[in-house]
Amino acid sequence: MKLSVAIADTNALPSAFVVFRGIGTSIKKAASMGYDGVELALKCAEEVDRDLLSKWLTESDMKVSCISTGQVFADMGLMFTDADLERRAKVRDIFKDIIDLAADFGRMVNVGRVRGRIGSKPKEQAEQLFIEMARQLCDYAGQKDVTMILEPVNRYEIDFVNSVEEGVELMKKVDMPNMKLMPDVFHMNIEDTTIGKELADNIDYIAYIHMADSNRLAPGWGHTDFGDIICNLKQVNYDGWLSAEILPKPDPDSAARQAVQHLRPLIDK
Repeated sequence: MKLSVAIADTNALPSAFVVFRGIGTSIKKAASMGYDGVELALKCAEEVDRDLLSKWLTESDMKVSCISTGQVFADMGLMFTDADLERRAKVRDIFKDIIDLAADFGRMVNVGRVRGRIGSKPKEQAEQLFIEMARQLCDYAGQKDVTMILEPVNRYEIDFVNSVEEGVELMKKVDMPNMKLMPDVFHMNIEDTTIGKELADNIDYIAYIHMADSNRLAPGWGHTDFGDIICNLKQVNYDGWLSAEILPKPDPDSAARQAVQHLRPLIDK
């Protein structure tokens, strides 16, 4: 298992859910703390200078674990479940550009709240709108060996796909080999019956995992049993990324350092 930490550029919205800001300095800092990679939070592919990103990664012997897209929803309000054809075309184009970037950096693209809401429409309609968009993007991503990863998010933040179980059922309906789940143990603590066992039982559908404690702080600063989670993941031979998507409190450095210092010994044990 490999560890990464969520970062963004300095021009990202204040609401961007990341630990560090400033891509070059963040990569260097994460490497010095013992991380294996960084998760890039972007709202469009043009935010990144490919040559500089490649240089920074090489200098620090780091990888991009995935590209996350929360700002596509938070900044532009775009969603897979939007029925408006013009807005659907816009989100599709943005994701295609991000997929192109991911083909060179990380090969995974997160779908968080940008998957959209059910809202006032029938659930079946929202689901079908999502499936249509997901299949189109998976077709495009498959040509570039990129995997799309859907993150179940708790009911207090969105009304569509809250639990791992709901995510698995939707993955079965999408039925694309490069569409997987990206569980976040913070959301699982709210929505799922168990965490470690649920991850192990559904590992065939899981490609990436967000790690945050029960209070959204760094692992070890809440009541989540990360030892049990990692033990369950080892039992099913999970060897993918564990990414710290946590509140940068009391300050970014302390949060990032706590996460890696708590998780690394459990992985290496």
